[in-house]
Order: sequence, then C-alpha cells, then structure tokens
Amino acid sequence: MNGYKPFKRIKSDVYGNEGRKIGKKIFYSYDDSIYFSQWVNSFKQKLGQPIGWIEGMTRNSFQHNNIICVINHKEQMAVPRGMDIHADNLIECCIGFAIRKVILATWLNDRDQFLYPNDGWKSDKEFQNDCLTFTLFSNNISSKHGANHWIPFLEHEVNARDSFDSHFMMSFIGGKLLENGYSNLFEQKGKKQFTKRNFSPTAKKVFDAGRKLWTYYHAQPKCNVNASLYDIREHFQGRNEKGKMKNKSDDETYNTLIAELRAALKALAEKIELKVYEYGFLKK
Repeated sequence: MNGYKPFKRIKSDVYGNEGRKIGKKIFYSYDDSIYFSQWVNSFKQKLGQPIGWIEGMTRNSFQHNNIICVINHKEQMAVPRGMDIHADNLIECCIGFAIRKVILATWLNDRDQFLYPNDGWKSDKEFQNDCLTFTLFSNNISSKHGANHWIPFLEHEVNARDSFDSHFMMSFIGGKLLENGYSNLFEQKGKKQFTKRNFSPTAKKVFDAGRKLWTYYHAQPKCNVNASLYDIREHFQGRNEKGKMKNKSDDETYNTLIAELRAALKALAEKIELKVYEYGFLKK
C-alpha cells in the first residue's frame, strides 16, 4: 500500500467532557509483543491438590480485569476460564492477580493489553511478597465452598476459640515444614520446606489492619473459626433481597476496621503499580 508506515505508538492529547485538556495517552501497537496469557500458561499445573482457582487471568485486555477473582475451585463458575492455584505456583498466581487488580480500569486504559513480563520480578522478593499480601486480603475464598487454605494468621494472633482446619498459608509465609496431610498439595509427594518470607512495611500495615478485623470477628458469638475475609464481610454486611452483599454494615466498629484494611491495601496497590510498568506487564 502506497505511503504505508508501520504503526508502533501514538501519543495523543486527552480532553474531558467539558473540552478541557486533562492529560496525554499513548496508544501502542502490540504486533511484536508477547501477551500476558503466554506467561500465565508457563506456570499452569495439573499435578497435586489445588488450594484455589483463579478465574479470568488468561485474558489479556484491561477490560477483562473485573472478571478476575480468586475462589475455591472452578466448579463455582458456570463456564470456568482460568487455572488452578497450587502450592508450587502460588506466588506467580498472586503476582498475576495483583498486577491485574491494582490499577483501576478507566475509559482510557480499558483496551490496553497486559504483556509477558521481563525477568526482573523473579529476583524481586519484596514485590513477590507484596503481591502475595495483596491477594491474601483481596480474594473471594469462602469456607462454604471447601477448605480455606488462605487464613493469613495463627489462632493466637486473632484469639480464635478453636484450631483452624488448615495452617497451609502460615506455613508458606513462615518457612515451616509441611508434611503428612499437606504432601498432596505439591507436585512431588513428601515433605516440603518453605523459605521464610519477609514483608515490606507497607505490606505489614495490611497484615496489621487485617489482624484487627479477624480478631474482632472472632470475638463474635457465632463466628466460624475457619472464616475467610469474604466470610467475615458477609457476616457483618449481610445481603439484600436480591442476594447481593450489602456495601456497608450496621456495625460501626466493623465499618471502621474494614475501612482501615482497604486504606492499607490502597497504599500497597500504589506500590505494586510502579512495578507493573517496570517489569513490562503494561506499557506506560
């Protein structure tokens, strides 16, 4: 075609509803890019017992971020399109979940494409642990749908009245040895020694806020000892006549505690967002 020039990127001015310039936006060609879904496929696993299911992460477009969630198992979805979360790919799944959730979708970015990252994330343990923290306090795991392996505390930390059914997550975080009943969570049967994880000050604030919320919940007379964050939210917020979880609770102490947790998560999201571009998950 005469006069054809390959398109790589275009930088455009952005105007708001009132015709005022509000910024700039770069639109990219992705012809030579490797997409995010190929990275996701690189850590899919089929062996071992899953500890959860991440839905929607094999799609590349920003507009699909709203369907991405972490739940107990794929049978909860009418048409599942995701992957199992295993002990051996947990960090990668948490990274994939976090980088898709920390940036809000807008009319400007909803066609942006997530890409195969560079290798920088592999040696960045703080980033990995930030993403793990974000996912621990942003998932939709529910004890109603099976074992809750995602409890981010020990019993004495939240004054639980009984033992949790699973200590997997705290073993994963604390570098504990897993054996016996946990061996089927891994590709290779037998004992598994985790590496102790150190968390950034920003991530620790999320744990601190979450610990207050869990402790308050465990002080309730009819609490479920194995409750997840989703279960705790449901307990306090309830559901409307259509079955949808309400946005707010009548319990003001809970409202204060969940607001503190969300504020801490927002600060952590802003920290993770910088790495999304640094490691090439998105083009700036």
